[in-house]
Amino acid sequence: MSLTRTVELEGHIIDSGTLQRAFGIVMDFGGSFEIETFDVGRHKDETSYCRMSVSADDEDSLREILHELHQNGANLADPVDAKVEPAPADQVVPKGFYSTTNHPTEVRYDGEWIPVENIEMDCAIVVERGSTGDDPDVRAHTKVLNAIREGDLVVTDEAGIRVKPPDRPRDASGPFGFMQGGVSSERPSESLIREVADAVVATKERGESVLVVAGPAVIHAGGGDDLARLVREGYVDMLSAGNGFATHDIERGLYGTSLGMDMETMEHPRKGHKHHIYAISEIIRAGGIEPAVEDGIVTEGVMYECVENDVPYVLAGSIRDDGPLPDTITDAVEAQEAIREQAREADLVLLLSSLLHSVAVGNCLPSTTKVVCVDINPATVTQLLDRGSSQAIGMVTDVGTFVPLLADAVLEESD
Repeated sequence: MSLTRTVELEGHIIDSGTLQRAFGIVMDFGGSFEIETFDVGRHKDETSYCRMSVSADDEDSLREILHELHQNGANLADPVDAKVEPAPADQVVPKGFYSTTNHPTEVRYDGEWIPVENIEMDCAIVVERGSTGDDPDVRAHTKVLNAIREGDLVVTDEAGIRVKPPDRPRDASGPFGFMQGGVSSERPSESLIREVADAVVATKERGESVLVVAGPAVIHAGGGDDLARLVREGYVDMLSAGNGFATHDIERGLYGTSLGMDMETMEHPRKGHKHHIYAISEIIRAGGIEPAVEDGIVTEGVMYECVENDVPYVLAGSIRDDGPLPDTITDAVEAQEAIREQAREADLVLLLSSLLHSVAVGNCLPSTTKVVCVDINPATVTQLLDRGSSQAIGMVTDVGTFVPLLADAVLEESD
């Protein structure tokens, strides 16, 4: 005798492919389904609703199907309160804890649906009551595993949890519109860059924030001056990078080279290979990037413009860093938290030629944040999407071409 549960899907479930994926999930995992109600949106701005019963031969199979459906936005039609268990020790979660997606999520507690704050993928959900017994307020928020403290009420299982992947309505415009995600090296680059520029300008006009995540290739490929121009003109609100990016940027300002190569002649001057370590030494001697700017040592470049225009930056270190610069965060957990704080404030994120930093920042972003990923290596873009950042659009192109064209389009659009 088969076991059956009923689930609901609602939104632009036809246009975005959600309904088709749900059918495929049930069949791929050996289950069956029956449509009980199907209300189709008759116009492009109307949503659809589907209620279907899902059956499987045993409890484990049904649980697996429901889990996969849940990840894609299907929710149980007969919700119950979420199950919570206290964490047995610091950094230890109860067995069977709920691991989050990056989609907007709610938990049902005491009969009420509560939105989960600071949603990001691969976290636990902690429920907290008000600080006093008379305070009825309840909040739910995500916590990474190393932030769990003994006694935290951690949500377990998937009962009482509602997930809503972002809709992709047919009438959405621009690069983030209907079915525009994915990766391609054959898209018309100039028109897409102009659409990204329009998105940057529109983001700033709404008073929202743009986060740029940049790799050393931005400097080495010749995009540094134009990224600095975007910072100077107020189109970059936050910068996330590594020790290498800042070092190459400062090296270029001090010596005119990047990785020892003259950026004007493309030649390698004598002892040019030492310039990056000389640059690091100068910044260490000054006590950091900001003191070096104040002392007139650093007078140009992206890091210079960040200091001069009060644009906060996070430089996350890695095991291969030279130096590193005093501003580089070498503690991995501390760097993660700094990246996470930036990501929570961002409304539009530009990921520019940095596999490690792009994936790190992407993992911290909710699926409602608009993301553009640019890299000459298609594996960087596909890995970001495969890790769950399905809202990203990907451009496989030279970042040294992309950034100047983007800066020109942004400044032309704003005139």
